[in-house]
This record gives sequence, C-alpha cells and structure tokens, in this order.
Amino acid sequence: MEAKTINFGAGPAKLPPSVLLQAQKELLDYNCTGISVLEMSHRTADFTKIINTTENLLRELLNIPENYKVLFLQGGGTGQFSAVPLNLIGLKEDRCADYIVTGTWSAKAAKEAEKYGKVNVVHPKLDKYTSIPDSSSWSLNPSASYVYYCCNETVHGVEFNFVPDTRDVVLVSDMSSNFLSRPVDISKFGLIFAGAQKNIGCAGVTVVIVREDLLGKALKECPIVLDYHVQAGNNSLYNTPPCFSIYIMNLVLDWIKNNGGTEAMEKLSAQKSSLIYDVINSSNGFYSCPVDVDCRSCMNIPFRIGKKEGDEALEKSFLDGALKLGMISLKGHRSVGGIRASLYNAVTLDDAQILAAYMKDFLKNHQN
Repeated sequence: MEAKTINFGAGPAKLPPSVLLQAQKELLDYNCTGISVLEMSHRTADFTKIINTTENLLRELLNIPENYKVLFLQGGGTGQFSAVPLNLIGLKEDRCADYIVTGTWSAKAAKEAEKYGKVNVVHPKLDKYTSIPDSSSWSLNPSASYVYYCCNETVHGVEFNFVPDTRDVVLVSDMSSNFLSRPVDISKFGLIFAGAQKNIGCAGVTVVIVREDLLGKALKECPIVLDYHVQAGNNSLYNTPPCFSIYIMNLVLDWIKNNGGTEAMEKLSAQKSSLIYDVINSSNGFYSCPVDVDCRSCMNIPFRIGKKEGDEALEKSFLDGALKLGMISLKGHRSVGGIRASLYNAVTLDDAQILAAYMKDFLKNHQN
C-alpha cells in the first residue's frame, strides 16, 4: 500500500482535503454560473458575495471590532514590508519606527522600512535568532509612529507568546505564519497582516486588518495599489483582486469555523507541537532545537540531528527515510539548514503522530 503524502511545508502549505475537494467540485462551474471563479469578473454579484462572505467569516472568527477595515491585497508579506511604512511612518513628524527584530522576516521588514524613514532596531542584532530578549531591555521610542514585530518567525521557529506593550504607540504585527492558529485581541493592534499561504489558504492574497483612524496618512510617494485608504474605500476592488485565492480563503475560513474556530485550532496546535517537542526533549541530545523553550514556535519546529550543529549525513538519511514514508518538505530553510516541521492548521494530529513515531524509530536505529 502506497503511503499517503503528508505535507510539512512552511508555505505554500497543506490545505484541508475537504477544501480541495470543494474547489475541485466547483472548478468548472461555480454555483451554477456556468463558469469558474478563475474566469469570473470581480465586479459581478457572485464575486461580491464571495469577498463579503470571506470578510464576514474573518470578522466572526477573530471578533474584529467595527472600527477596523479588512483588506484583501496582493504582494504577499513582502509587499507589506513596504506598505506598512509607506502608510504609517508618516503618522508623526519624526517619521521613525521601532522594529523588534527576532528573525529573518522582521529583519527584512526593518531593512525595507529604512527607505521611508528612521528605523530603530529595538535591541542589538542577535548573534542567532533563537530567543526574544526580555521586554524590560527594549528601548522603545515614545515618538515612534509605530512598533513592528513578527509574531512567528517561520525560518527560525521563534514565536511570541505575548503581545508587546507599546503604551500609546501603534502596534503592527506580521502574523503570516500563525494567523488564525489562536485567538487574537485585535483591539491591541493598529494593524495586522498575514499572507494566506500558511494557515488560511493559497498563495496570492494577503489579509490586512487596519484601524480606521490610521487610514489616509500615506506618504505622497506611496503607490496607489499599496494605499490602504484607497483599497478600503474600494472594498479591495480598486484593481483586480486575486479572486481565486480569496475564494479558497473563504472555504478555509468556513472549515476553521466548522472545526471549532481559533480556540480549537490553538488546542490542536499545542497537541501537535508537544508531540514533536517531547521527542526532541527526551532524545538525550540526539535531536536538538536551538530555540529557547519559552519562545518555541507551535507552527514551525526547526531541529538538528546528531549534534547541535547537525550531522548532515544523518539529516539526509532522516529526510530520505521520511520521503519514503510520504512525508515531504521537512528540509530546513536554506539559510539555517537542518530539519523543519511546519504544523499549520490543516496538518492533522495523525500527521504529527506519524512524524513523531518516525522520529522515535530513527532515534532507536541511529543513536549509537
């Protein structure tokens, strides 16, 4: 019997099978229209219903307050590295922003923001992205237009288990890789963005949730396609949106709702990640996770095999064996190497149990 494929990819990531089947069923003829969503004009009543339903589901799942706009944009998280400063860094005359850099993606965001204003990296560059410095050591600037952080660093497996207290300064978060994996108090943020291709859909659409009072403050050089005020005023339809990606998101959000919402996703996430971390922690150093225990990600678990720096031959053997069992995309990011298991919402508890069992068998067969 051929092993089923289990996708542990960091993104684009696994989608719920029921979502793929529904999309397959409707691919040629959506809702008796006689055409595919791929062919559908974004100005039609049918697509208007899709995008409105998607927004309503998102508002329900996250309890988004009425004074926040929900936007469906293109350009991914990288596009938002530019859009955030272009829209927000001019909120105050100093045109400066604080960036809490804890990994690859927040570092890239900070570098991009430097094009549009002054960037204060809240703490010195870390030798390794394996921890979150204690917030008491942060030197936040009360004159900053906003404070930015990445809630979960996909490459290094560092995740915030708290919301930074920025007092009266607007808080911005990149939640691309743990969005809808747990409840979030939206009212604590001025802006949240998330690429869909981790937990809530396929690549092509990025969600932006922004407080209304922050709109209309964009720098004059802000491209109109990145201007939140323009996009909000046009219900994300100023230009042709990624229609099919929004449709897939709609199906995924409905799946999350029907499976217990963000509370259920958080519980499941803790169970899945505990399975893998328990194997690592009980392996007497055969497996090692470089990230400090108090900020280890539930979404992306990086680890090395054989020794802290990793035994490349052992790691290759591990990946080859996993592939034979149908487990794909476990290779660590090219910048850090090793192994990385991404446990997004669509990855099941059974999937995680299969990986944990394989890790135990591999340990048993190679620990000497």
